[in-house]
Amino acid sequence: MDSLEFIEQHISASIETKQALLSTETVVQNINKAAMLCLEAYQRGNKVIIAGNGGSAADAQHIAAEFVSRFEFDRPGLPSLALTTDTSILTAVGNDYGFEKLFSRQIEANGQSGDVFIGISTSGNSANILAAFEAARSKGLTTIGLAGTSGKIQNTCDICIGVPSTHTPRIQEAHILIGHIICAYVEKELFHAKYG
Repeated sequence: MDSLEFIEQHISASIETKQALLSTETVVQNINKAAMLCLEAYQRGNKVIIAGNGGSAADAQHIAAEFVSRFEFDRPGLPSLALTTDTSILTAVGNDYGFEKLFSRQIEANGQSGDVFIGISTSGNSANILAAFEAARSKGLTTIGLAGTSGKIQNTCDICIGVPSTHTPRIQEAHILIGHIICAYVEKELFHAKYG
């Protein structure tokens, strides 16, 4: 396979995953439910908290930035936290309590009833994300999972958006699309009439 074929193969695989996402009715319905939950949280004056590991940590920060800064147009910022950014907190919690508690400890400290927690795990089995869901439930947060088709995450959050794939890069590409859809919907519903 030459380099052009290699590139085309990867683009085709990404398109196929997004086509599968589009044609899986439960996934589309769960994206809609997740967008509505985030919108309702902001309408109440709550916030969206997001976490993940590795590439999913970058996705958590990306989505939080879209809420806080802007997505399609200028408007007031929306409160959102990525639990992956503060190295002092991450190293303190990791050292004192272990890697599994990285996110649950932050939810205990900063989560409030009515907030939304989005946990991202391509495997569906990230121990610190699963622990964060438990902490979020105990504090009255609504929980949304972004995953693939497997793992314990499927049954540990209020809504799980399972990308129909088992290939990590394709799942991650779909996760950022889903994050963009949620941000776009929330922004449109809250601000379009005044700022759009």
